[in-house]
Amino acid sequence: MINAIRDVLCRNSRLMVSLLSAGVLIAAVGCPPSTGAWRSVLYPVNWTPSFEDNAGRYLHDFSYAGYHYGEDDPPNPAPGAVFNAVTGYGADNTGASDTTAAIQSAIAAASVAGGVVFLPEGLYRCDGVLSVTSPGVVIQGEGQDKTKLYFTKTDGMAYNAHISFHGNVSRGTDILLAQDAESRSFDVYVNDASSLNVGDEVSLGWVITDEFIAEHNMTGTWVVFVGQWKPIFRRTVVAVDTSGTPDKVTFDVPLRYAAKMRDSASLREESGYLSECGIESLSVANAVDWDTAWSLNQVDAISMLNVKDCWMKNIGSFASPHPDADGYHLQSNGLLVEQSKRVTVEDCHLERSQNRGGGGNGYLFQVGTSNEVLTRDCVGLAGRHNFIQNWDFGTTGCVWLRCRSAGSTNMVSKDIPVGLPAYCEFHHSLSMACLVDSCLL
Repeated sequence: MINAIRDVLCRNSRLMVSLLSAGVLIAAVGCPPSTGAWRSVLYPVNWTPSFEDNAGRYLHDFSYAGYHYGEDDPPNPAPGAVFNAVTGYGADNTGASDTTAAIQSAIAAASVAGGVVFLPEGLYRCDGVLSVTSPGVVIQGEGQDKTKLYFTKTDGMAYNAHISFHGNVSRGTDILLAQDAESRSFDVYVNDASSLNVGDEVSLGWVITDEFIAEHNMTGTWVVFVGQWKPIFRRTVVAVDTSGTPDKVTFDVPLRYAAKMRDSASLREESGYLSECGIESLSVANAVDWDTAWSLNQVDAISMLNVKDCWMKNIGSFASPHPDADGYHLQSNGLLVEQSKRVTVEDCHLERSQNRGGGGNGYLFQVGTSNEVLTRDCVGLAGRHNFIQNWDFGTTGCVWLRCRSAGSTNMVSKDIPVGLPAYCEFHHSLSMACLVDSCLL
């Protein structure tokens, strides 16, 4: 793990890194190899994840981010049988007719035991939406410039995606902490861990109390989730020790923040994550006429919800064939990862959102309430917030590596399509220990 983060932090000969820990910019790190060049005092040559300076400042170990904890690249080639949507299921790759049913049939076939839904070169018009709910399904094209999916549906698309990968996570009852848990620790202590076993998935979370809000000087601002229990750290149990008092539970990934009994911090067992799915080597477009695009909030091109160990790779956008799209690519948002963990988004290029107004629009690359998501080597152009962590508590351990953003604009309204420059950001409410590395934003 130490070598992995060292590689992440010292990727280039002269590297500027911005770190966000507990929502606060804490350091700029440089790791140039030349003699006498500067490096952060928080990242000495003999750095370990336990290092901190005399003031108690430290860097988290970000090496867990991505598919399979960042230890594996997404599989290439993708595993499993290949289901050719054109030759096997009659999908029209000329753009002349609706291919939704044909592609969804190929997805259904791949869902039986996993496999690749292959979309050969061409234009695929989809008048509906595509959905993946079974593990091991990969949607694969022949390349960003070859396989193009054009989505026309607008009715009912607010707060929805044209391609969705979604699990169905459920949680058990509270297992309350017996003592406060420390940031960077792998261990938590509970009074009774008898219901837990190695391999179980859990969330460690707590209630957003008035005291928690006041501790962060956000009284009067964090008003939406007061009194609600929120999952903060999505973890897997790697050891359970009931030989002492209290019982000790050990996780796969360290904690990124202190968890306090004051806030009723607890574990809840989880199940239902969708795993080992991906989408790759294709482009998408869903831009329509201007008025319709502005009438709908948060239309995503592709979303992943309640997933783990999944990926989006080599995804692009293209000018929509809609006659009134005026060269725009996307109605509003691009790629969304939400309520998930260990996802890799890489080598993607998205641009030209129509709706860049308020209400959650124009987000090309969006992460929310997720852990250990790696976004690397991606480009976002001419959105509103091209790269964003958005809404609400529980985004931690995420990494943006070698990404580029330009041309982002917050538009006044559909009738006044001009506005002020907008930026990539961490947006409402609290993200913890995330890394922005070698990015031009």
